[in-house]
Amino acid sequence: MAWRELGRKSIHASVSRILTSKAFRDTASRSNLLSASVGRIRGYTSNPALLGDGTFSFMNSRFLIRRFHASPELLSRRKSSNEDVVGLQKPKKGKFKKRPANAMPPVEAPYVPPKLQNNGKSSSDKTIEIFEGVTTLELAKRCGQSVATLQNILVNVGEKVVSEFDPLGIDVAELIAMEVGVNVKRLHSYEGSIVLPRAPVVTVMGHVDHGKTSLLDALRQTSVAAKEAGGITQHLGAFVVGMPSGASITFLDTPGHAAFSAMRARGAAVTDIVVLVVAADDGVMPQTIEAMSHAKLADVPIVVAINKCDKPASDPERIKVQLASEGLPLEEMGGDVQVVEVSAITKKGLDKLEEALLLQAELMDLKARVDGAAQAYVVEARLDRGRGPLVTALVKAGTLVCGQHVAVGAEWGKIRAIRDMAGKLTGKATPAMPVEIEGLKGLPMAGDDITVVDSEERARMLSAGRKKKLEQDRLRKMDEERLRKIDEEKLRKMEKENNSDSESTEVEESTRVELPIIVKADVQGTVQAVTDSLKTLNSPQVFVNVIHVGVGPICQSDLDLAQATGACIVGFNVKAPATSLSLAAAQANIKIKVHRVIYHLLEDIGNFIVDKAPGTFETEVAGEAQILNIFELKGRSKAKGDDVKIAGCRVMDGHVSRSCTMRLLRSGEVVFEGCCVSLKRETQDVETVQKGNECGLVLRDCCDFQIGDVIQCLHQVNKKPKFISSESGAVRIEC
Repeated sequence: MAWRELGRKSIHASVSRILTSKAFRDTASRSNLLSASVGRIRGYTSNPALLGDGTFSFMNSRFLIRRFHASPELLSRRKSSNEDVVGLQKPKKGKFKKRPANAMPPVEAPYVPPKLQNNGKSSSDKTIEIFEGVTTLELAKRCGQSVATLQNILVNVGEKVVSEFDPLGIDVAELIAMEVGVNVKRLHSYEGSIVLPRAPVVTVMGHVDHGKTSLLDALRQTSVAAKEAGGITQHLGAFVVGMPSGASITFLDTPGHAAFSAMRARGAAVTDIVVLVVAADDGVMPQTIEAMSHAKLADVPIVVAINKCDKPASDPERIKVQLASEGLPLEEMGGDVQVVEVSAITKKGLDKLEEALLLQAELMDLKARVDGAAQAYVVEARLDRGRGPLVTALVKAGTLVCGQHVAVGAEWGKIRAIRDMAGKLTGKATPAMPVEIEGLKGLPMAGDDITVVDSEERARMLSAGRKKKLEQDRLRKMDEERLRKIDEEKLRKMEKENNSDSESTEVEESTRVELPIIVKADVQGTVQAVTDSLKTLNSPQVFVNVIHVGVGPICQSDLDLAQATGACIVGFNVKAPATSLSLAAAQANIKIKVHRVIYHLLEDIGNFIVDKAPGTFETEVAGEAQILNIFELKGRSKAKGDDVKIAGCRVMDGHVSRSCTMRLLRSGEVVFEGCCVSLKRETQDVETVQKGNECGLVLRDCCDFQIGDVIQCLHQVNKKPKFISSESGAVRIEC
């Protein structure tokens, strides 16, 4: 410490000598340096040795004060300009104002979250095309996002961040697109691949019971139609048929019932040629027209097969005229649609049908690559108790090999076995070959694409991303539906205010009941078909709410859910529940309806809905009576009341009941409406008088009778809705 004190004293002495020297004073006086120097010294010291002539001797006893101004001129300028002083300030004291007695307490405003800034429009319904080797920059342009956003997603999915011009894998591009929230469509290039001719995929479509499956049985020499429940096809089947010429054709058999419209649409989407089967003794029906529209939307050529030409009532020429009137250009009328007359029973015209199909396929020059990863399509999916989820798939391109990791819709797995449609194990599946694969972790939806990936981790990531996207879309649709219902409710309230009969409308709306239903079926496509058909049975009085769907037999968990929600269990093409489940359902008063034919199921559920519906009460005329004579009772005592007028009537139609409301009509106009006090036939009090009989009746507070007036008997009738089924199989509830 001593050496520090010594150093400080030596510095002070040196500075003091410089400032007190005569040369320094003369120079400072000429350049006004003294005031600035002293101003600086003031801020740092109070030593009289540094102050020279004792000008600042008053600071000897002061502490060292640091000043934050460079000169007195600057300080005076700040004071004169009233600038804000940096640092803490004392709040100015103001006058205290007393709060008024009626002042309300402060209310906090609700928190409103800031809106997320989105440069583009909503991308939930946007679909972009991706391909192998797409760059980050190109993907960002298609998604409507910045490159930095996509690079951040790359880091989140565990990929290496690359330059915006480096290519990405098609799986990585799909993961990025799903994170952004857009739908994707995969594009595959055949460049550098081995492309070979393939067999045509032919879908057989038409109206129910027009002989589609019988025609296929005649082509492949089987008897599948005889084994179908109810004699109708209720699944989407795939078969490879070897033709007599040596060529092979892959056939897809679609159901013709109105409930299976989605199956027919899926068949048209994956096919090359559509065979439109029309019965020669029936004609063009609703499902025939629907099949034509599906084929036109999918831009698929049509070959018409007029079946049942062996029947006496067949008229192929009438069928051709009907098809032409529906806008189908037939070859005989200058178009390009081939027409073949066939018979599945006598096998007439089958060779011509084969020739027409092979000619159409040759014109289309159908080819597909046979190397590389396979592209396949889910035709149907079902759950087997021993083997787990089974998927019927149709390979579109590439080769599907056993042991590959695949992502199928929102599910994934490793292919454990591949079987052809005859049930034989095979190691691989080539283009246009329908196969059944097993090894998936869950049951996919019918119509999903099968994507071959490199590893299990990539399959998991794709599955998780697709599940997340599906959940987001489901929640978005729920929000849209909720907003739509709110808008409809507002519109309904506005109509009520403008409607004079608002009370009756409220009664009708309040009586709508909800019918929860659990659907279990054998395959995924049938589940969708049954669910869509049940939703068409909604009516103003009953709301059909499908709360759960599943593939497989009815189990205990379905029973527990039905007991918790009060639902009815509908099983289609599944085994009857075990005896223990049936007893438990009977004790819990749970309805279980199991059917194997679609129109039996819809009819049963339709009648069940009619029984559940509360109905609407309407006023109807139960009978009419004409006044023939008028009788008066006068001079009655006060105990018995005033004078009474009795209308002597004859019942002309229906019946007249004392408990009903009566309406008095004169020249077609209502004169009085009220209740009946007394109804007698001869001298006996009766409750009802039938048509053709005479009676006397007294109306309360009504004495204005005239001969010839008509008295109507009114009663309330509860009208239940009606279940209506058309010839095409379409059903509805009519209120």
